[in-house]
Amino acid sequence: MRRSSCLVLAFMLCGCDAFPLIGRHASLPAQRGENAAEDRDTTAALLLASTFQGMQRLVQSPPAEQAEILAAARATYTRSPQGAAQLRYALLLATPGHPGRDPALAQTLLRELAAQPETLVPVERAVTLVQLAQLDRELGLAADNDRLQNDALRTDRERIAAMQRRLLAESDENAKLRRQLEEAQAKLNAIADIERNLTDRKHRAEGPHQ
Repeated sequence: MRRSSCLVLAFMLCGCDAFPLIGRHASLPAQRGENAAEDRDTTAALLLASTFQGMQRLVQSPPAEQAEILAAARATYTRSPQGAAQLRYALLLATPGHPGRDPALAQTLLRELAAQPETLVPVERAVTLVQLAQLDRELGLAADNDRLQNDALRTDRERIAAMQRRLLAESDENAKLRRQLEEAQAKLNAIADIERNLTDRKHRAEGPHQ
């Protein structure tokens, strides 16, 4: 009992100082969390800046160096196929002006990232969505253009096929008309021969009486 009273007294005496101390220590994890998030954002921004510089080098470099840049990004992505490594590889694949460009694969990688936003910090998510929207528009326009070209080719083929059928029909009709004309000419020739023979016989028959 005496021991309990001493503990209570001790808490009462130090209470005024203890509780503010507890409050200060309780706020530290939140501050650390905020600082950690800021550090992640800063690191991501620096990585993106490096990626943008890599995209510029990719456009301006000779083919051999372009292949090296893309191969290095692919190797990093293969080792860690998610997050920043995947975003960097997708952005390089989407960059125009180099022979290794693959917008369809870049679109696939960016869609995977957009479906898993928890793997990215806000600035990375923003870049992912912007680049994905651009690729969706580009590939959509390309698909529309291919469809129009295919439709035009199909229309041309159908028109050519119709012309060929019409020419074949006209050729058959002309051949038929030629046969009919030849048959009619043969009949006329036969009639002319008959008339000539009749005339000759008539002249021979009338000859002796004269």
